[in-house]
Amino acid sequence: MPFPTNVYAEMTPNPAVMKFVADRSLIEGEYQAEFRSKTEASWCSPLAEELFNFPFVKGVFISGCFVSVSKDESLGWEMIVQQLREYVREWLMENETAVDTKAFLEVQEKLETAQETELDAGVAEANASVNFIPEEEMLATEHDAEIKRLLDEFVRPAVEQDGGAIDFKAFKEGKVYVHMRGACSGCPSSMQTLKGGIEQLLTSKLEAVEEVVAIGV
Repeated sequence: MPFPTNVYAEMTPNPAVMKFVADRSLIEGEYQAEFRSKTEASWCSPLAEELFNFPFVKGVFISGCFVSVSKDESLGWEMIVQQLREYVREWLMENETAVDTKAFLEVQEKLETAQETELDAGVAEANASVNFIPEEEMLATEHDAEIKRLLDEFVRPAVEQDGGAIDFKAFKEGKVYVHMRGACSGCPSSMQTLKGGIEQLLTSKLEAVEEVVAIGV
């Protein structure tokens, strides 16, 4: 059964990332999935796994109705964007969703609970790709809920528009730790967004917040 789908390409603030927007949802609910290798993608996203077959693809981020593709410097977008757009459209015409939500949640649970002992090789690869704060330092605080609310209300819509995501990880000693994904990761303007936008927002709304720090960029 075909799934009629239209897709258009959209530039992002990150010159290494192109956003491909469909006219329907690609992942269930508000989940967001980022893949740094074909191995990671193989766990739960056939679309991302296929995209890694292109030799210039370095990363894939899927959220809502779009997929952001990060490339290396071997080719300019003008040479490959139409090919990628058509490939994504044709794939979505034949597949209902780009991410297996059940498998995705199982992988996320493994990553969140994994310890240093006897990790599965694939899980270890993904866990090592992000420099998380040690688990013992990620303790819940009375400010977490309000920080998450502010990020969801004021930050998430803007960064999703640019093909990325910024996730709250922890609050400790006046510092808010966030993880930047998709087009936000490695973007030349990401630090301006972090300091001039997010930090200014949170420090103005919460006296306890003094600084915003990006981890796993």
